[in-house]
Amino acid sequence: MHLDVLDLRNFYYRTQLGRAAQRAIRDRVTELWPATPSEMAGQTVAGFGFAVPLLRPYLEPARRVIGLMPAQQGVMPWPAGMPNVSVLCEEARWPLETGLVDRLVVMHGLETSDHSEALMAECWRVLGPGGKALFIVPNRAGLWAPRETTPFGFGRPYTMAQLDQMARRAGFVPERHAAALYIPPSHRRFWLRSAPLWERMGQRVSGLLAAGVILLEVSKQVHAPRRPGLGERVRRPLSILEGVPKPVAGPI
Repeated sequence: MHLDVLDLRNFYYRTQLGRAAQRAIRDRVTELWPATPSEMAGQTVAGFGFAVPLLRPYLEPARRVIGLMPAQQGVMPWPAGMPNVSVLCEEARWPLETGLVDRLVVMHGLETSDHSEALMAECWRVLGPGGKALFIVPNRAGLWAPRETTPFGFGRPYTMAQLDQMARRAGFVPERHAAALYIPPSHRRFWLRSAPLWERMGQRVSGLLAAGVILLEVSKQVHAPRRPGLGERVRRPLSILEGVPKPVAGPI
């Protein structure tokens, strides 16, 4: 079941807890994918679900940024005060050409999907050869997944092993994993003020603290098809002499 776009907007843009969560996850994303001209020049960056809070750093350096929002969730104009890049789409049929996308971010899309395999197949389709995707899902072992007072308490939470297996089944090659959102899902001022400290501490002692979300970076590797040709000719290097009469030994 997808969340409503108005609820997502209100959480991320109108609550202090939502802004803290947005900042924590976005910082991890930009660590993996630096939003610099050298990294993003000429790149097409897309987000599916409600990934737009993470895409703002790429608006300037990337060639194109697209925010895909499923019909079950609804769509909102984004970014505010700038030309709209948000698009309403079907969950597993995106209005994008095959191989168009270089970088894809999926947040609040996979865990709420009723057709996760079809969604992963669509992610594979739109990525170009060598393209990368970043799947961000609630951590089953984290504090945020059991709490329905935030968007991370809806849908199916994952372990890293489950997310890794799903990506491999879809044909992706897992590259790196990360985690974020170590602060408790509380609106209390103490936790909100100390959020940056918790994120730094969580990265250092991640084995002791369970993050609210896990991130898996994958790539799309397309192997060149094997065609008959030179290999067959090498195995039969003298086939050009077929049909020539064999020499007959004469008198000495």
